[in-house]
Amino acid sequence: MSGFKEFLLKTNALALAIGVIIGVALGNVVNSLVNDILMPPIGRILGGVDFASMKIVLLAAVNGDPKTEVAIRYGSFINSVITFVIVALVVYVIAKVMIKEEEPAGPSDEVVLLTEIRDALKAR
Repeated sequence: MSGFKEFLLKTNALALAIGVIIGVALGNVVNSLVNDILMPPIGRILGGVDFASMKIVLLAAVNGDPKTEVAIRYGSFINSVITFVIVALVVYVIAKVMIKEEEPAGPSDEVVLLTEIRDALKAR
């Protein structure tokens, strides 16, 4: 058991697993945001358009059974693209807030000392 624990801690597998779990949860939240909150007003603004129902029927349903219908559902694709863009934006904003770049550190004491020695030798 200790070997497995060591593997998890050394390879950052645990952090990766936690990241995936949080990512899936965040994806569900953002999907709900897009589908339940953003898309209805957008559809309303565009004249009552429901993107999810937009499709090109290639073969009509047999005996009214929707499972037999063959269609290109481009409205669902539009919803997916909008969802992707919003997810990417949310991840970008979270990354900007959470991950702060460190200021570049100045030269070390050794480099400063060697620079002073070099400059003193050039002055001779």
